[in-house]
Amino acid sequence: MKREGFTLIELLVVIAVIALMIAILLPSLRMSRLQTEAVLCKSNINQLLLSMTMYEYDYETFPQAFDDTLLEQAPWNPPPGGYPGDLQYDRTGWWWFHYIVDYLGKNSDKDSVICCPSKEINDIRLKDNVLCGNYGVNLSICKSSSGRKSQAEFIGTPLSRSNILHPSRTLLIIDSGYSMISWWHVTDVPPIPLGNSIEDAAYVPGLNINKEKTLWPGLEWDAIKGRHSNKTVNVGFADGHVERTEADDLFVEKTETGYDNRHPLWRPIKNNND
Repeated sequence: MKREGFTLIELLVVIAVIALMIAILLPSLRMSRLQTEAVLCKSNINQLLLSMTMYEYDYETFPQAFDDTLLEQAPWNPPPGGYPGDLQYDRTGWWWFHYIVDYLGKNSDKDSVICCPSKEINDIRLKDNVLCGNYGVNLSICKSSSGRKSQAEFIGTPLSRSNILHPSRTLLIIDSGYSMISWWHVTDVPPIPLGNSIEDAAYVPGLNINKEKTLWPGLEWDAIKGRHSNKTVNVGFADGHVERTEADDLFVEKTETGYDNRHPLWRPIKNNND
């Protein structure tokens, strides 16, 4: 007599084999996804870096990291796409990516280029905030138009490439917890204690000292676990090249004589006390 269908044991064996195959394939698929995201992230930084370089060529300085002077002069003239961020905790003004939007090219998805595909943010409000968990520019180069007097070294006119002594060793844009970042955010002992604003909580993803930092809720995973494999980050340098490096290679250590790893990595111009 011809038998139809499968026995219960046969079905259980098939299910067990499928489950085993999934268990074997999932880590590989996840690693493949992470590698694809890391490559896309590097491509984004390449495009942003090229656009910033073209802007510097035309205007003889890199774009301002943050600029609220235009808001004071013409409050009716917001940046392309409107003011980003959340008015409750982000400053209102023009950001560096507004200045380079025309250099990104007609075929670029300009919204996705400024967003890191590898970020892991658990708070939906911060996840949708383009200023959080994507890319940040070096405040020692791009500078802000305003800020606290205690952080005067990051305020003023942006630098040009001619002001940077070692452009191939000085970072310009990086995987970052906030849209602008400085060496103060990657040392465990900044010259003056940072405050509680979201700007003060900027970080390099995967940096070891982030475990001890005051982080905004929802950013802990991105800051501590890191974004790419082996806690690496994509870094765009002032000469136009991009590297993948370990996050801890960007750490600035406070020593008895000053700060190690600050110049020329973060600070392009040496001061007398460097």
